[in-house]
Amino acid sequence: MNTEPSVQSMDNWPEVEATARQVLGQKICQHIEQARQLKRPESHLIAILHKVQAEFGYLAPAHLDAVAQLLQVPVATVSGVASFYHYFRLHPRGKFMINICLGTACYVKGADRVAQKLMDELGIQLGETTKDGLFSLEGCRCLGMCGLAPVLTVDGDVRAEVTPDRVASLLEEYVRKGKA
Repeated sequence: MNTEPSVQSMDNWPEVEATARQVLGQKICQHIEQARQLKRPESHLIAILHKVQAEFGYLAPAHLDAVAQLLQVPVATVSGVASFYHYFRLHPRGKFMINICLGTACYVKGADRVAQKLMDELGIQLGETTKDGLFSLEGCRCLGMCGLAPVLTVDGDVRAEVTPDRVASLLEEYVRKGKA
């Protein structure tokens, strides 16, 4: 009687690779292939994640898994790097990105109150996106426009001397643009 366990092939690499390639697309897969030809391919992980984020706007769990599979590094390593660096976004951004300056000049002139009003109006905290996907809100240390404090940008458009009572009309302007 044969007491050895039956061995089934567990090699599903072709399916895993095909799925990863589909998730990331040809351009990013080519970049990963180039990195794999080098002495330490894992040292290119941050550059690869930058490319993925530039392509998709953020790093979804499927992106992280696909990078790990194709680069042949643990998923925990990839997700650890992605969550450690502030630059990487793990959630989609809103259609309109609001950055409020929380640097000294802006803060002294009331940026904290403007930020709080934005959070109250949008129902989110700094670093979050509204449920409808229209707005993302982030704070930054300096926008370099201290003489116009408090300052915020919406998709790069500078808004100077913003006060809490101007926040609702500012948001409404972009809600209209979002619907157009």
